[in-house]
Amino acid sequence: MPSFKFFRKIIEEWLVLIGGRKHTNLIKCRLQYHFLRNTSLMDLGHEFLKTAIKRLSYYRELGEKTFSQLNDSDFHFQPNGYSNSIALIIQHLNGNMLSRWTNFLNEDGEKRWRNRDTEFETQQHDKVALINLWNNGWDCVIDAWTSLEPGDLLKTIYIRHEPLLVIDAINRQLAHYPHHVGQILYIGKMIKADQWKSLSIEKGKSDAFNAEMKKASG
Repeated sequence: MPSFKFFRKIIEEWLVLIGGRKHTNLIKCRLQYHFLRNTSLMDLGHEFLKTAIKRLSYYRELGEKTFSQLNDSDFHFQPNGYSNSIALIIQHLNGNMLSRWTNFLNEDGEKRWRNRDTEFETQQHDKVALINLWNNGWDCVIDAWTSLEPGDLLKTIYIRHEPLLVIDAINRQLAHYPHHVGQILYIGKMIKADQWKSLSIEKGKSDAFNAEMKKASG
């Protein structure tokens, strides 16, 4: 595709023919403004997508560090009859992620083949099967977000027939998925108790951590 400079040169020559140098300079300023504005918006879009994927990957990692501390039976532990087990949360995330982000630019995010209710029914999957479900869901989301260009962020998509912009759909899931990862971590801590390996700054060690960060930054 011809560059912006090419089109600007053509327009300038045309304007000189019909309106003289004065009008040409005015148009040049306006073209430059719009070019810089659009370039800035493109940069902002790229940065948004990059940081969204980075944050999403962080929460995925937190979940996986929890799984590494658990055995098969731990995945099915329920604090009470009204609470979900880690296994049920994984099933739900898998169903949501595959439904929301499969061909999402062209199809409603609530797919006909999704059965949300069964996501909250015990399936007796072992740890390996549950981690496969986990990976399939997260890979689907990250692949979908990685495929996006800044111009896609303002496109309208649908979830349960509700229209929303792609950028809003991303923000919506950046709140939804970490919410469930937090539940997974909390249940993991309940199960492991004093055997839990902390995934954040441990109690009483904030000052030491801050000092290490300062030292590392130079």
